Amino acid sequence: MNKRVVITGLGVVSPIGNNIEDFINNLFLGKSGIDYVSKFDAKDFPTKVSAEVKNFKPEEFISKKDLRHMDLFSQYALVASIEAIKMSKIDTKQIPYDIAVVIGCGIGGFSTIEEQYKNLLDKGISRVSPFMIPMIIPNIAGSYVSIYFGIKGPSLCPVTACSSGANAIGEAYNMIKNSIVKVAIAGGTEAAITPFSFAGFCSARAMSRNNNPSEASRPFDKLRDGFVMGEGAGILVLEELEHAISRKAKIYGEIVSYAMTSDAYHITTPSPIGEGIEMCMKLALKYANISSDDIDYINAHGTSTQLNDKIESKSIKNIFGNKVPVSSIKSMIGHLLGAAGAVEAISCILSINNNLIPPTINYKNFDEECDLDYVPNKSREKELKYIMSNNLGFGGHNVSLIFSKYNHGISS
Repeated sequence: MNKRVVITGLGVVSPIGNNIEDFINNLFLGKSGIDYVSKFDAKDFPTKVSAEVKNFKPEEFISKKDLRHMDLFSQYALVASIEAIKMSKIDTKQIPYDIAVVIGCGIGGFSTIEEQYKNLLDKGISRVSPFMIPMIIPNIAGSYVSIYFGIKGPSLCPVTACSSGANAIGEAYNMIKNSIVKVAIAGGTEAAITPFSFAGFCSARAMSRNNNPSEASRPFDKLRDGFVMGEGAGILVLEELEHAISRKAKIYGEIVSYAMTSDAYHITTPSPIGEGIEMCMKLALKYANISSDDIDYINAHGTSTQLNDKIESKSIKNIFGNKVPVSSIKSMIGHLLGAAGAVEAISCILSINNNLIPPTINYKNFDEECDLDYVPNKSREKELKYIMSNNLGFGGHNVSLIFSKYNHGISS
């Protein structure tokens, strides 16, 4: 018999807050975390805005010795995990082999790659750090979490571009549902706001060239012209329902479905007829044994690119018509790449607990090809039982998760 899977902890590092309390307040107020790039001099780049994590203080959680050998993406993941596990009040050392760590990452240690390559060119082979390889590999973030908490169960790192965080949550869900583990620390992390990464995305013409921070990320708006790169981490503690009840844990929501498909079309461009994401949503509904009428809100991938927003909107409309509100929090936090699906999953759990839909901010101009209810510019109160969350990634990856209400809540 399949196990039910609930959420008992949340942790976040994001452009609108480095803890759940700050994140939830800014999320529902529609505050933007987008500003001019401060991590490097972007004057020669066509894109000059990003959604950076601000006032991050990892030394409050991680020793200086460990910090010296940790890329920023690992730091984000560990700090978010510390918050999530503290919130869940679970003692990881009691059941070390019954806990999985599944933390996705799309890119890995980009800042370390740049720094160490410069050392190679400027100072020679001997000045390349012996820690470089373990600092850059995407799986190392989860390894740090395992080591910090003494977790000895399965450890995985889905690398599926911008759906990595969603895939991580889904794979962790499957592990618990199928009785492989009782608990999973799951989510995504990314820290790729660097000159090299920025240059690559600029060359691909994927990022917005609107250098007004208050307008650059505008999902579904007719004048949208690309995404804004963000960074951060989102971590959830997933738990077998019986285990959570046995230890009297507070339950914040439930995962009831996980589906994934591939476009098999192009390495970066979504299928123009959207059959991949459409089938993914249909499968998620099927696996949850619910209908399209049961979904109260859809957290869209909503990148603010012309193609994604048009194709995702069309696919949603084919299944749900115009009756379900849809919004994209990338309007506030930018696109967190491998962390996007995880931070957006946290947003869904907070929405369920507060009966509030976060807005799509910066929405001003109607697009005939994007004609759904995008909850423009202001949060909306609504009774929420089921929420679907979509994520798409380069390579043609599609993921849909469905979350449902439990009987406890978080107050904003």
